[in-house]
Amino acid sequence: MSEQKTSQQPEQDLNEQRRVRREKLAALQAAGQDPFQITKYVVTHHSADIKEGFEALEGQSTSVAGRIMSKRGMGKAVFCDLQDVKGRIQLYVRVDELGEEAFAKFKKTDIGDIVGVEGEVFKTKRGEISVKAHKVTLLSKSLLPLPEKFHGLTDKETRYRQRYVDLIMNEDVRRTFQIRTAFIKHVRKYLDDRDYLEVETPILGTIQGGATARPFITHHNTLNLDMYMRIATELHLKRLTVGGFERVYEIGRIFRNEGMDPKHNPEFTTIELYEAYADFHDMMDIAEGILSSAAKDILGSYQVQWLGVDIDLTPGWKRLTMTDAVKEYVGVDFDAISDDEEACRAVEAKGIDLEGCERTWGTALYEAFDQRVEEKLIQPTFITMYPVEVSPLTKRSPKDPRLTERFELFINHAEFANAFSELNDPIDQRGRFEHELALRDMGNDEAGMMDEDYITAMEYGLPPTGGMGIGIDRAVMLLTNADSIRDVLLFPTMKPLD
Repeated sequence: MSEQKTSQQPEQDLNEQRRVRREKLAALQAAGQDPFQITKYVVTHHSADIKEGFEALEGQSTSVAGRIMSKRGMGKAVFCDLQDVKGRIQLYVRVDELGEEAFAKFKKTDIGDIVGVEGEVFKTKRGEISVKAHKVTLLSKSLLPLPEKFHGLTDKETRYRQRYVDLIMNEDVRRTFQIRTAFIKHVRKYLDDRDYLEVETPILGTIQGGATARPFITHHNTLNLDMYMRIATELHLKRLTVGGFERVYEIGRIFRNEGMDPKHNPEFTTIELYEAYADFHDMMDIAEGILSSAAKDILGSYQVQWLGVDIDLTPGWKRLTMTDAVKEYVGVDFDAISDDEEACRAVEAKGIDLEGCERTWGTALYEAFDQRVEEKLIQPTFITMYPVEVSPLTKRSPKDPRLTERFELFINHAEFANAFSELNDPIDQRGRFEHELALRDMGNDEAGMMDEDYITAMEYGLPPTGGMGIGIDRAVMLLTNADSIRDVLLFPTMKPLD
């Protein structure tokens, strides 16, 4: 019986605090002082502005607004911590400054209430920059108490579901999303400075294409038509390259109906870019430039730590063909093998599982890499020259038609970028789409579909083009040392509570 009472106690306390706060609000409303009727409050300074500009602002009038995070002292003077978007600042509230009626009203405010404060900038005897309040206005009544020890919570589920509370209580979380915004701004500036044009392409389409993934399917009522939420922005962006926009990019939301784990969420954000008359080598330079300069500009250093590993983002990243990587890490020399079955037997002898795979030279090469090499790539490494079987939109290598001019960037065995010398032969492209359709007929619902309009666009002429996609969320994970994609999404996908 005592255990049941203990487990119910926090909920009882919460209900009691909610009741008390609602009674305070009702009293204010009855007195004609409803805070929710206030529509505007003029803020002249934020907390950081006052602290950074104290010498010029000392003794000057200021107006600040934010959330009360703590209250100390309940006699004739009260100290509070006020939190706004730029940090916290101490408030000093005295009865002889406010007057007895206003001071008594202020003492009834709760931690979590949002207030506006007009006052004077000064420094306390202990040397803390503060605001001496001359007038306090209650702007919003908090009807639920803030967690007392939010930093100590181990239940991340609650933090993800109630991100608004997480942001209130956790400065590190606010910093993460400030870095995210800074990174997106950085990417835009990097590409804008190189004459790229930012565009927007459809999220809903009638064809699943541009990548290999399982889509979300929805229904358009007016057209009585099933539609797919996009799994990539690629095919529309390359249509624009056909149309004459030589450098285009889109930062956009992508939707894939797949599993969830620390590195994957059903909806995520990518930057995809395409440059006419460029190839995958140019894309490597851009990927390295974006990520290394972001670390330097946003964090002040090329050295970062992610998932317990020190990562060096100093420019000059390793570039390695997939055949060389498999030769180095697996011990199979694919350059010396030409027969499909011989290649399969060679990797199976190393314990690599090919069950359910096409028994080809290219598939054996990719599986050897995927199963044995990827996990060993810690420092930034570009793996180039992927087999054609796993690259349906990529230009074949003139030196070896079994391979394509494609790379993926790996950091701490996680993929950060995927890029091609884009396939611009419409006849070859049709054959690749037909291969995807054959896979779909065999039961692979992640395989792509035939996109006749895209082939028509290519028949008008797609110039030699380099294209690339970079995962925004994973890049932010790297820059913020986050161990889960949910830590860098404001509102990650969550299973509904029962």
